[in-house]
Amino acid sequence: MISMVGCTQRHGLKKRDMVRVKHDKRRGILNTEAAVTRFWPTDDLAPFVEHYWIVRWDLAEPQIAETLPYPSVHMVLEDGRSEVVGVMRGKFSRIIEGRGRVVATKFRPGGFRPFVDRSVATFTDRRWPLPSVFGPGVEAFGAEVLSHDDDIEAVNRIESFLRSFGPAAGAALSLAGQITARIADDRAITRVDQIAEDFAMSARQMERLFRDYVGVTPKWVIQRYRLIEGAERIATGDVADFASLALDLGYADQAHFIRDFKKIVGRAPARFARERQASGSIGLN
Repeated sequence: MISMVGCTQRHGLKKRDMVRVKHDKRRGILNTEAAVTRFWPTDDLAPFVEHYWIVRWDLAEPQIAETLPYPSVHMVLEDGRSEVVGVMRGKFSRIIEGRGRVVATKFRPGGFRPFVDRSVATFTDRRWPLPSVFGPGVEAFGAEVLSHDDDIEAVNRIESFLRSFGPAAGAALSLAGQITARIADDRAITRVDQIAEDFAMSARQMERLFRDYVGVTPKWVIQRYRLIEGAERIATGDVADFASLALDLGYADQAHFIRDFKKIVGRAPARFARERQASGSIGLN
């Protein structure tokens, strides 16, 4: 079984300067009970980083981990493979086996843009080795982070690395973050024109902003958050029928919702519901 990671606290620092464990609800995980430890970033990096996440495993039998990725770029550090993972538009699946540890950074939507000299769309659906993104000087960075078994020390190394770029939270980054947060929080938003009007932008202006800073279109972001909401409601049994759920999520009919759900989740809503009820658990990162 995958175990929760232990952590230590450093003394003599003000609370706002410390890396702290994040205890809010994890979302987007489809079919694993993996216990992931997450940490808030310190205040100066909060405009860019949503959280750091760490998982260890020691398994007798292989397991499949599946998630519905959010519109976020991740920096994933692991023995033998340290990389930047762009926004993945499909379901993420991976077999985990034996023993292992991953130390990763989840950037806020738009938050990765200040660290690179190119549009975030160039990373979408792709995995880049760290040196191809940050230059050959970072080849030893992943190994250095992983050499610290204490998780807070590992996160501190990541934060020092990110600070070395001197990132600036400009107006465009702030706007991309505000729009994405509004889409995530307001379930009534099901169309791009709704959100564009609220922010006094044209749909084309918003699409350009999202391509550069988020890596995917506003339409995709809306659909992804609504599909995750749908998966959560199905998993918890809070669905009277799929036709009503489809309408609530902004779909014109049940058939289109089932098609998109199956395409992303990998099985139809009815099968997903049966699996969740049988397992008795749901964790939706």
